[in-house]
Amino acid sequence: MNQALIDRRTLGITFSDNGACVRVWAPLAQSVALHLYKQDVTIPLTNDGNYWQAQVSQLQPGDTYKFVLNDALERPDPASLAQPEGVHGPSQAVDTQSFVWTDTGWSNLPLEDYLLYELHTGTFTPEGTFAGIETRLDYLIELGINAIEIMPVAQFPGTRNWGYDGVFPYAVQHSYGGIAGLQRLVDTCHRKGLAVVLDVVYNHMGPEGNYFTDYGPYFTTRYQTPWGNSLNFDDDYSDSVRHYFIENVLMWFRDLHIDALRIDAAHAIHDARETHLLREIKQYVDELMQQTGRQHYLIVESDQNETRFIQPLANQGYGMDAQWNDEFHHALRVTAGGERSGYYADYNGIQHLAKAYKDAYVYDGTYMPRRARIVGKSTAGHAGRQFVVFSQNHDQIGNRMLGERPSQLVSLEMQKLMAGAVISSPYLPMLFMGEEWGELNPFLYFVSHSDTNLIEAVRQGRKKEFAAFQGPFEAPDAQDEQTFERSKLNWTRLSREPHQTLFRYYQTLLALRKHSSLRHPDRESVAVVVDEARQTLTLFRQHSEAGQSAETVVCLMNFSKEAQAFTLPISEKAWKKLLDSADPQWLGPIASPSEIAGNGSVTSQPESILIYTNT
Repeated sequence: MNQALIDRRTLGITFSDNGACVRVWAPLAQSVALHLYKQDVTIPLTNDGNYWQAQVSQLQPGDTYKFVLNDALERPDPASLAQPEGVHGPSQAVDTQSFVWTDTGWSNLPLEDYLLYELHTGTFTPEGTFAGIETRLDYLIELGINAIEIMPVAQFPGTRNWGYDGVFPYAVQHSYGGIAGLQRLVDTCHRKGLAVVLDVVYNHMGPEGNYFTDYGPYFTTRYQTPWGNSLNFDDDYSDSVRHYFIENVLMWFRDLHIDALRIDAAHAIHDARETHLLREIKQYVDELMQQTGRQHYLIVESDQNETRFIQPLANQGYGMDAQWNDEFHHALRVTAGGERSGYYADYNGIQHLAKAYKDAYVYDGTYMPRRARIVGKSTAGHAGRQFVVFSQNHDQIGNRMLGERPSQLVSLEMQKLMAGAVISSPYLPMLFMGEEWGELNPFLYFVSHSDTNLIEAVRQGRKKEFAAFQGPFEAPDAQDEQTFERSKLNWTRLSREPHQTLFRYYQTLLALRKHSSLRHPDRESVAVVVDEARQTLTLFRQHSEAGQSAETVVCLMNFSKEAQAFTLPISEKAWKKLLDSADPQWLGPIASPSEIAGNGSVTSQPESILIYTNT
């Protein structure tokens, strides 16, 4: 293990008492020089056999520069921390150690306590910046979440992008507030008791401003991804590529105090070496935590239902702490009356939702028709805290042609039921920005490229993707600024009905999650009863502290459009109501009894959830 990677950044520009250290990987270059824009001087770098480097006294924080390769190509720094003039402009030197942190008393939350809220910096607030997010932190605390998950912030072309087209993994999007703005946001979050999760992309690079191949073999033709050649994690020269991304992970944790990373599309990280990149990242993070005493988590997105990602290192797994579970979402959406085309065709609704409650994966070593093969592994032995579930996220909304949210597709009653289904699950619940008040603005796919050929390619690609869509609408133009503006949250809705009441309902649900057996993502105690004919599901949750009797919570979910009767389990104690989504206080039709005898029954209103406890 390379201790230097753990201690500090080694790539790009770093500062010490001896001035600026410059270091760049360009193994095939004949010469590399540093061009300082302010002084308009060019300083040759020396080659140590793999990296080009120099100690430079003229370079100060804030100065801009580029590297000159082979006396011909002038390129931004691949490990740049700032790109104030965009992806094609010069890099800017940043001293990350100059920020004065005030979060020394902060301790990361236990993973099982995470209540996540995914947001996109550019559309979450009118300002579209980190400073804008800061102004809404008290609101998020009032809502009841304790961890924000920020979509990727690595520098991308222009000012409008989901973030998955980033081409400078170390640089923080300048229009959002740059690296200093992100440091301030994290520091403020910690002061207010909020954890920060950052979405990062290690499976591909965006197309515009991607100058990596000018520096060296960052990519390999061994594998293809949906975005082109795979990053080179196992071919010739791959050691330095691996170190580049490992160092990036450590930078987020060490220098920006990020609490957890969400690693995008981990199944598209191709690596056939004996130690997979993710496993090596985990080893380095474990060592960093050992040395700093700070806790950090690694969460992956993967659609393979492959438990090796979340298997501990000791069991030859990759050691990731948790993963997004899209299958819970798919089963829930179909159960709630969503379409059954595309990848939803593999899910039959309420039976698969019941399986997701019990087993996390729906396909866990079973045949999946869409892929025409056996998919997945059993999740036996994996705790509930290892799975993140949701009724919506950026992908599931934004990959629809018109970017519709559930608030535009299902009734208010079904929205409340879906929220209850997620937050009562034995997994880590995640909300997507605005769902808590039933935001009606779409979340569309948007970009702001400057390459006209690329812009047209994106337009044609979107048209082709939705060519089979039968309707009067065309796919919105991702390049059009109005597509971005339409995707911004409309905060004024919070003061109107039914949005205000829905917000209070989410508050109540999240408070219930914190102060009942629902708090504990304990899969072992879960039981599920399904009535497919009536479209009802009964979820049993139970937890007991040492020396105390177990508290049983029963969640009665009625996904049908008719009232349905439920018989409660036999109990020595009466069942007391914790939540009723059909209560008039939540704009529902009628409230159910606040207390029911230990062997009684109750009628559930259409598209509703009832939660009772016997404590």
